[in-house]
Amino acid sequence: MMTIDKSSKITLFILIAFYLFISGLSAQVKPEQKKLVYVFRINDEIGKPIWFKTKKALQQAEDTKADIILIQMNTYGGLLESADSIRTAILNTKIPVWVFIDNNAASAGALISIACDSIYMREGANIGAATVVNQTGEQLPDKYQSYMRSLMRSTAQATGRNPDIAQAMVDPRIHVEGVNDSGQVVTFTAQEAMKHGYCNAMAENIHQVMAKAGITNYTIQEQQLTATDKFISFLISPLVAGILIMIIIAGIYFEFQSPGAAFPIIIAIIAALLYFSPHYIQGLADNWEIMVFIAGVLLLAVEILAIPGFGVTGILGIFFMVMGLTLAMIENTYFEFSQSALVKLGEAFFLVVISFFLSIAGSIYLTKKLFTGKTFFGDLALVATQEKSEGFTSADSGYAHLAGKTGIANTMLRPAGKVIIDGMLYDATALTGYIDKGEPIEVVKYETAQLFVRKHKHDI
Repeated sequence: MMTIDKSSKITLFILIAFYLFISGLSAQVKPEQKKLVYVFRINDEIGKPIWFKTKKALQQAEDTKADIILIQMNTYGGLLESADSIRTAILNTKIPVWVFIDNNAASAGALISIACDSIYMREGANIGAATVVNQTGEQLPDKYQSYMRSLMRSTAQATGRNPDIAQAMVDPRIHVEGVNDSGQVVTFTAQEAMKHGYCNAMAENIHQVMAKAGITNYTIQEQQLTATDKFISFLISPLVAGILIMIIIAGIYFEFQSPGAAFPIIIAIIAALLYFSPHYIQGLADNWEIMVFIAGVLLLAVEILAIPGFGVTGILGIFFMVMGLTLAMIENTYFEFSQSALVKLGEAFFLVVISFFLSIAGSIYLTKKLFTGKTFFGDLALVATQEKSEGFTSADSGYAHLAGKTGIANTMLRPAGKVIIDGMLYDATALTGYIDKGEPIEVVKYETAQLFVRKHKHDI
């Protein structure tokens, strides 16, 4: 059996200790690993374009294996729906997300900032004032404020910040000792935000942010949007979406007014493609939602072109059209009835309905202006006065005697139109199907002040 003497043991111990010392020294002088910092900017009103931009940024940061995502922010706020979506995406992102408030992070911007892991602010910047208001700046009812308070509170809790302060940014009634003694909603300066844990450090630019965070070896990659991305972002803005809805409805209206003109329906189809395509690409619009809209158009066409009057079919058509346009704007892989989902649905529905009725009103007005009088489009509409001396007459009870008489279709009956009987011009409705202009007709009956005719089987 081999033995090791005492001196050999001491020598072995010294060698091991020396090796460990050298290894530790090497570890200490090992250069810092370079960090990849992905930077994108939120410098506009919070809305669907910013939500689209944020989704792209988070995905690109993940694809490039970025170590840090840095948002450079300067916004006065925007839509609660989009801010909530951005907040949720940031909280669910595995990569640390920092925000550098370049100037303002008000309202929706404050909510997004609080969702970030670290907050840095320029001197003179501010964060807060998150009360929910309408388009005119008026404060909305308490149910909206309550929802915003819960969002701010839960977001602050998720990122380790004082939730009472977050709520006080929404509601002046919430008192936080030493923070909002004035009874106003909380809005922090950079120094105040640092004092109360809503700012990690003050910096003047992104490089100072990295220095304050103790990171010296890093590479910055800025978001680069393609021309397609910018075009999609433009199309999904509420203003442009509303205009596209108006064009869709106006095109359908004019096509029904002048069947076969083709131009209005082509414009409507192009507008529909521009409306649905970006929402489809984003994963908001699904196939069935587009089919609901198309089904609505078809039902409306059947009601206008084939069924006298306006009833259930037409109402269902309008309902399907509105719902198809509305649901295409929101994310609804399943029907959710939370307050957040209902707020998003309500905003989308309001935009569609307003655009729908503005389009109808505008179309009726333009019809009177463009298709009457001496205009370029004047010849496309019937504007002549039908004088009795020229053979025109109005419907009266005497029309009952016309039952059984024959005549000729003066216009196409689809199903309504005009017919000539004994040299007189009458309004009439085809009893079944369509009757082409010039075809012989026979009066079947007279009901509800209307002549009902059918094709005459024998020559006149």
